[in-house]
Parts: sequence; C-alpha cells; structure tokens
Amino acid sequence: METPQNEQFRDSIGTIDASGKRSWVFPKKPSGLFYKYRTYVSYFLLAFLLTAPFVKINGNQFLLFNVLERKFNIFGFPFWPQDFYLLVVSMIIGVVFVILFTVIFGRIFCGWICPQTIFLEMVFRKIEYLIDGDRGKQIRLDKQPWNAEKIRKRLLKWFIFFVISFIIANVFLAYLIGGDVLISYITGNPLDNINTLISLIIFTCIFYFIFAWFREQVCIIACPYGRLQGVLLDNKTINVAYDHKRGEREEGRSKFKKNEDRAALGKGDCIDCKQCVVVCPTGIDIRNGTQLECINCTACIDECDHIMESVGLPKGLIRYASEDNITKKKPFKLTARIKGYSAVLLILIGFLIGMLFLRNDVEASILRLPGQLYQHKENNIISNVYTFKVINKTTKDIGDVSYKLLSHKGTIKLVSNQDFIIPKQGLAEGTLFIELNASALKSEKDKVEIGVFSGDKQIETTITNFLGPRSYK
Repeated sequence: METPQNEQFRDSIGTIDASGKRSWVFPKKPSGLFYKYRTYVSYFLLAFLLTAPFVKINGNQFLLFNVLERKFNIFGFPFWPQDFYLLVVSMIIGVVFVILFTVIFGRIFCGWICPQTIFLEMVFRKIEYLIDGDRGKQIRLDKQPWNAEKIRKRLLKWFIFFVISFIIANVFLAYLIGGDVLISYITGNPLDNINTLISLIIFTCIFYFIFAWFREQVCIIACPYGRLQGVLLDNKTINVAYDHKRGEREEGRSKFKKNEDRAALGKGDCIDCKQCVVVCPTGIDIRNGTQLECINCTACIDECDHIMESVGLPKGLIRYASEDNITKKKPFKLTARIKGYSAVLLILIGFLIGMLFLRNDVEASILRLPGQLYQHKENNIISNVYTFKVINKTTKDIGDVSYKLLSHKGTIKLVSNQDFIIPKQGLAEGTLFIELNASALKSEKDKVEIGVFSGDKQIETTITNFLGPRSYK
C-alpha cells in the first residue's frame, strides 16, 4: 500500500525505543463520537461476557467449554464428544467469518470486539485515568521519585487491578467448569477444592500481568490475528486510514497559521499537532500508513476530527477508508476474494444447519465384548454378548428404555433390568445378550439392526455385528 512517508518506521515498532527497550505508552484519554459508540458496544459485550456462564437455556449453560469432561455448550446448544465434528465446523465458520470481516473492514474486531482491548481500554485504563490522571499527569507520576503520593496511587491501582483480575479469572473458570459448579466452590470451603483455588490464583496472576504490564504487547507480539493482518488486507480493505493526499499535498505538513489559505499555498491539511500519536493506545503514528500495531480503535479519528473542527478545516483527514478510496477516489465494491469467502461461509453455515437438524437427541452404540466368541445354546440358538452405551443429549430424563431387534427375529436380554432410564444430559451403559436362531444367519458375521425404544416410541437405531459358526454361512 502506498504510504506518504519513508519506510524507516517499519524497522521498529512503536513500543520499542532506539536502544531496544520497552517504551511505555501513556495514551491521552480519548473522547469523541466513535469513542462513545465504542463504549456502548464494550459495555454490552462486558455484560455479555460476565453473565454468559450463568445464563441457562432449557437447562443448558449458555456458553460452556469444559475440556476435561468434554462438555461444550454454544448458545445453549449442547455438544457431546460424539458431536465433535459439529464443534469443528462451528470453529471453522468462526475463522472464515473473521477472515471475511478482516478482508472488508481490517482489524475492526481488535478495536471494537476483542476482550483484551475491551478490558484494557474500557476497564483498566479508565481506572488508571481516575487514579493517575490523564497522559501528562501519568508521565509526571512515572518520572517522580517514590514519595508518599506515588506509593499510595501505585498500591491503590495495583490492588484494584488485582481484584478485577481475580473476578475475570473466576468468570473464565466458569466457562471451563460451569457457572453452577463455580458458585458451589465460592459458597463452600476453599480448602475442599485446593486444586481449583491454585488454578484460580495462577489465572489471576496471568490476567494481572497482561493488563497491568504486558498490555498492548499482546496485540503486537502474542496475538496471531495481528500477524495475519498482513496477508488479509489489500488496497480495497476499509481501515482506519490517514488521507495523505489531502494531508500532505505538494508542500507537506506544516504548523497551523490563522487566516492562512493552506490549499492555495499547497500545504496539506495536517497541521502536525501529533495528537493522533499521543492518543494512540499502541503508540504508532497513523500518518505512516497501515501498521501491524494498529487495532482500528478509532481514537485517532476522534482526536483528528476535534483538531480539524478547532482550526476550521474539514473533518475526515483520518477516517475509515481504503487505500483505493484515498488515492483513486474509488468507492467500496465487492471483490472476487470477498465473494469467494462469502460463498464458503454460506456453504459452511448451510452444512452446519443441516447437520444440526440431522443430529439425534439420543445416541446409542452397541459393541461386541472384545475377546468373546459366540455361544451355542439349545434349540439351535446362537448368543453374543455386547456392551451398550446410550447418551441422552436432552434436558429431561428418558424412561422405560428398551432394545428390540428390527432386522432379525430373536431376543435381547439385558444383564440388569430389561427397561432402564437414561438421565438428562447423561448416559446409561451396561451389558446385554443378543440371541438368534442359527437358521436366521446368512454368514458368520451378520449386520444386526437394533431399535432403541422409550415405551412404544422408537428414539434411535443402531447397527452391530453378530458372529455365528462358519457352517451357517
């Protein structure tokens, strides 16, 4: 993409100084129309993030990712290990959607939706502004010696940061083990669940490290999505961009002078106030073009619009625009790449919807007991022993469950009760015998179709192998 300046800035990142050390970013407190909208979106997403593990739909937690017990709920829809293919398809759809969104709108996800940005900018930085003050006061506080004021402010801020990190760790844990389980741990004796308590403290320290110190380095160094930006963006992608054609013109940038006709003198509209730089949470200069550190947070747009309005120049020097829109005045249009990603996304969504409709609420498996041969009983009866598992994916118990042969005449005998109950979101397992008359066998290994019934209603069908003597082939 064309840039107005030389490319020396690409040899380093905004948070590293000339000596290679961390350059701490003290961003100016943002304000403006975009920031107001972003605040509304962030508060909505924060409320969603903090409440989702404790909301239930039809008895299912709204979002649950219990890896250890292999239980997953997405929007109240339960996924079992047997539904792993559905979970994989859902994740692929999410990835394709993010890619498509990035191709069209750049890293708007990072600035508006990413939990890292929301917590950092809308929670931790707001507390920092409240305790330490705006950019200038923060810089002065950082440089001043450790006197009573600095110690008091630092301890207060660090304590609040740690408490919030602890709350975030609890919510994160609720997504992994379940909201009800977490509440039972909180209301119970912590020493009864010492392993969970240790995990909670570890996650609290990790979140505290990220939001109190690592901060924007997550977006620049650790996040793989930021690295993908370079291969996903092109000249047609809508980004937070500086209009260098208007900002530079023939004579480039210059300081503002009252009653000066800048356009007639060939001077750009950029008055080189550097307010777009001091307000940036990742410490970059947006005037150098699209950079991997930019998270499209729009803070520079609000600040530049405010400056332009103050000096009587048109707003929009920094705005959402593509490179083609800035250099060639081309409006946005759907490209072949966008159409391709959209088609793939629609196909995957259709496939997922179809699989969800075909998914059974009950899933049964009957497998021959390993190492066991058939038994030859009187009256020419051949018997095989099996283990069975029946999974109930619903939120209600299924009672009066029994097995019946559908493909052959014979009998099924359960080792325990003939009729049993499958608990809600649980499984029933046991052992059974299938007995067939040898004359009904067509080979030494027949396929046997079995129906699972709840009362008189058939709820599932499964197939297993039945072994018999070779002489009956």
